[in-house]
Amino acid sequence: MPDNAFRAASHDWRLYCGPRAIEQGLKESVERARCKRAFVVCSPSVNRRTDTVRRIEAALGDLYAGVYDGIEKDSSYASVVAAKEAALAVGADFLIAVGGGSVIVAVRAVAIFMAEPGDPFAIMTQYPEGKPAYSPRLMAPKPPIVNIPTTPTSAMNRAGTGLKNPDLDQRMEYFDPKTRPRAVFFDDDALLTAPPSLIRSTATTLFAGLVGSMSQVDLNPLARGDRDHAFKLAHAAYPRLVDELDNPTLRTDLCVAAFLMNRAEDDGIRRFRSGPFSGNYAVSTALHVRYPHVGQGESTSVVHAPRIRLSDTVDIRSARQVAEALGVWHANMDGRQAALAVADLLEDLYTRMGVPTRLRQLDIPRDDLRGIANETVKNFNANAGVRSAGDQIEDAIRLLEAAY
Repeated sequence: MPDNAFRAASHDWRLYCGPRAIEQGLKESVERARCKRAFVVCSPSVNRRTDTVRRIEAALGDLYAGVYDGIEKDSSYASVVAAKEAALAVGADFLIAVGGGSVIVAVRAVAIFMAEPGDPFAIMTQYPEGKPAYSPRLMAPKPPIVNIPTTPTSAMNRAGTGLKNPDLDQRMEYFDPKTRPRAVFFDDDALLTAPPSLIRSTATTLFAGLVGSMSQVDLNPLARGDRDHAFKLAHAAYPRLVDELDNPTLRTDLCVAAFLMNRAEDDGIRRFRSGPFSGNYAVSTALHVRYPHVGQGESTSVVHAPRIRLSDTVDIRSARQVAEALGVWHANMDGRQAALAVADLLEDLYTRMGVPTRLRQLDIPRDDLRGIANETVKNFNANAGVRSAGDQIEDAIRLLEAAY
C-alpha cells in the first residue's frame, strides 16, 4: 500500500465526563438501548465502601435490576460465572461495570457467558501445538455494556477478555467486538473512590504503555494524533499524582489518555509488540496473575527499564522519538545511548512515584523465575503466532534475571 494509505474504523460509543456524569447520562444510555433491567457488576469494595452503586440505583429508578459485588482481582473465572448466574436470575438485559480493569474485563466475560451457547473452555482462545493461536468467533448478540471506570485502565473500551483460572496453565482468553461498551463514564466522584495505591498502579501501566507507543515511527496521521496527545496528557498528569492524589482533573486526564491510546491501537499502534521500549506484556501478566499481591503497574515497572537495557541494538529513529518525548535526547546520541538514558529516567521516575523497579522488591522468590517464565507462553496479545515455547521461556528468564 502507498505510504499515505490507511484504514480506520470505530464502534458506536458515547463518553460522559465530569461532575455527576452518572446522574446526567446513565439512564439515557439504558433507555437508548431499549433495555429494562440494568444490572451492576463490581468488586466488594466498590459496593460496600463507596456510594457509587447507590448513586446508580437512584439515577436509574425502576430500570435498576440489582448488583453483584464479588468480582475478584484479575477477573477470576469463578467470580465471573457467579456474576453471570446473578445477572440471569434477575433477568438482566443491560450490564454496568463499575471499577478497575478486573471488573471491566469480567463484565465482558459475563456478557459472553450469558449469550454464547458453547462451553466456556471450547470458545476461549485455543493454542494448538505447532500452529498459531486462534480465538473462536463468538457470534451471539451480547447484552449492552456501560463502563464506569474508577481507574485509568486501558480495559475501558476494549474487546479482549482474559480470566484467571488456577485450574489451568493459562488465562481463559476471549475476543468479541460486541462486548465493547455503548458508553463510558468518567465521573469525578467515582474516580476519586479508587485508593491511591490502585490509581498509582494503573497509571503506571498506562504511562509505561504510552512510552512504548512513542517508539513507533510508521504511524498514520490519525493514530499518531491520538497517540501523541495521549502521551502529552499522561506525561503531564502521572508525575503529579504523588502530590495531588485527590485532584479529579489528573485522574480524568489519565482516563482520557487511556481512551485515546485505545483508539490509536485500533488505528495502527502495535501495543504489545513495539520493541524494547514496551517492556514485556507476557512477563508482566504472568507476574500479577501468579502473585495476587502484585498489581499490574508494579509488574510493569519492574521489567520496563531492564527490558530496555537488555536491547543491544536499538533503532535510532525509535530511540530518538522516545528520548525526545521524555526530554532526555541530546545531539550525537546513538540508539543505544538514547535507550539507556530513557531507562535511567524511567527508573528514577518510578522510584519517585513509589512503585518498584526491581523484581526482588515484590518479594518474588528467585527460585520461581522459571515458573513465571513458563506462564508467558500462552498469552495471545504477546505471542499469537507459531510459538517456540523454549525461546519464549528463555527470553523471559533472561529478563527476569536482569530485573531481579
